[in-house]
Amino acid sequence: MAIYLVRHGQDEEGYRGGWSQRGLIDEGIEQAEKLGNYLYEHHHDLNIHRIVCSDLQRAYQTAAIIANKLGLPFQAFEDWREMNNGLLAGMPHALAEEKFPGLYFSSLRMDEKYPGGESPQENFARIKEIFTRLCEDQLAANNHENVLVVTHGGVINIIYHLMKDMAWSNKNPFFPAANTGLHKIEYRDGRWELTLENATPHL
Repeated sequence: MAIYLVRHGQDEEGYRGGWSQRGLIDEGIEQAEKLGNYLYEHHHDLNIHRIVCSDLQRAYQTAAIIANKLGLPFQAFEDWREMNNGLLAGMPHALAEEKFPGLYFSSLRMDEKYPGGESPQENFARIKEIFTRLCEDQLAANNHENVLVVTHGGVINIIYHLMKDMAWSNKNPFFPAANTGLHKIEYRDGRWELTLENATPHL
């Protein structure tokens, strides 16, 4: 039994991310197509039977391309979104610096919210809850079917901290998560374990 995590393909640079609804660029579409082809070629080994994703455009588009290649339906959920950066979402970097000088994810206190958004503490709690629920759902299904989750680098980073039993902070370095990089979490001997980290054999 396994959970596969995938970061979305490359999106537009020069803008603040978070809850931005900017979509994939051509490179990101190509990355998603390559991953979809790879997953299809290895579908007997991977045994992916369902796909869930963040409903932000860059993740939704990536999931749609992969789902099409695998011939699977997919479901999008707001809970799998990146950090809610409120008013800064999708804002050009220069404008964000002008309107909110020095305001970055790592500059926030753990209990300090983005203007119109959430705090790092709330972000962590949201991801921990949705990931825990997914693990419980997989165990409750009591079968060997696997799920693929298309989400964001910040989400994957929080899950790494949970899996490695490390205290998370918005000031911690990020674990590597390449665009369309593949991460695998398997249920072994009564516990979930990271067994594949940031694999990109398709690129």
